[in-house]
Amino acid sequence: MTAAVRARADLRADLQHIADMIAPDTRVLDIGCGDGALLEYLVHAKRCDGRGVEISQAGVRACVSHGLSVIQGDADTDLQYYPDGAFDYVVLSQTLQATREPRAVLDHLVRIGRHAIVSITNLGYWRTRLSLFIQGRMPIVSAPGCRWYDNPNIHPCTSRDFLDLAREMRLTVERGLSIDRKGYAKSMTAIGRIANLGHEQGIFMLARASR
Repeated sequence: MTAAVRARADLRADLQHIADMIAPDTRVLDIGCGDGALLEYLVHAKRCDGRGVEISQAGVRACVSHGLSVIQGDADTDLQYYPDGAFDYVVLSQTLQATREPRAVLDHLVRIGRHAIVSITNLGYWRTRLSLFIQGRMPIVSAPGCRWYDNPNIHPCTSRDFLDLAREMRLTVERGLSIDRKGYAKSMTAIGRIANLGHEQGIFMLARASR
């Protein structure tokens, strides 16, 4: 058993669910790849041709130190330079809400990749709503240590919001997962008001609708 396969248990639950969506021996672009944990697993355990884009220098250095092909870049400004259909999968994990133009970024994802996998923190989760109701303060759901004024998530949304946007953009939701606090997943391609309360994160695999 290789070190990368052993490290599978160390992946965050959402990253493991994303990895499970990706077929072996495919081309993957991980945007906002952080320290490269997902990318490293895909490269070594699934033999993917994995590339990454990360905005922070510290993240790029961490990735390069592990032998990963990662460049410094910004999802809001740099995706336009990638050609159509350059990758089989494009991953954007917990990053869409930190972009200035989420719709434009999403449009680039489905242009660059045959499949786009996007994970978000669901602001409609009942614990998040209850925290706002009781404490009267903006909840910090995916950036511990931040306050409302320095939180990188400038476009927080719920899973219902995201699916509404996907429908508005006429994107095909090929697969959807709702992730609870313990990391367990349930299938989800459409969601109602009650279901929106019950999960902390959503993961969606999207594609352009066939013409």
